[in-house]
Amino acid sequence: MKTPMFSDEYNELCYYTLGHPDKNYFIHQHFVDAYQLQNADQNTKPIGIIFALIGLYLFLEKDYSGKRVQLAHMEMAKNKKEWPKIELPKNRGDITISDVLNTEAGQARNLMIKKWCVSVWKSYQNNHKTIAALAKTALNLS
Repeated sequence: MKTPMFSDEYNELCYYTLGHPDKNYFIHQHFVDAYQLQNADQNTKPIGIIFALIGLYLFLEKDYSGKRVQLAHMEMAKNKKEWPKIELPKNRGDITISDVLNTEAGQARNLMIKKWCVSVWKSYQNNHKTIAALAKTALNLS
């Protein structure tokens, strides 16, 4: 059974991440990207999948904070274009939102959110080169 996009777990983790004291780190962005990718289906718009993948790419490969990822998404949104459709992997990572919420709030949960992002990012490994190229083009990265 598929998890609804905005489940009680989603709302609970939103409350946690939006209340995080480090507003520059903005851990909420990483959670939203991982959740989006883990719950995407054939009806999910390509822009949502691409933005979330680029978000994880910037976070995990380029060491962007959530705030910098958010700003990158805003920059990308200025250039209206048709984004490519990404084939969704069957397995979207071994860590789920439930695992994150079952981890003690604070440093341990923050680390689990990062592990979740890594798990989801790895599951999309067939798309890593495409996402890196899209990010470089869309954001003028070197």
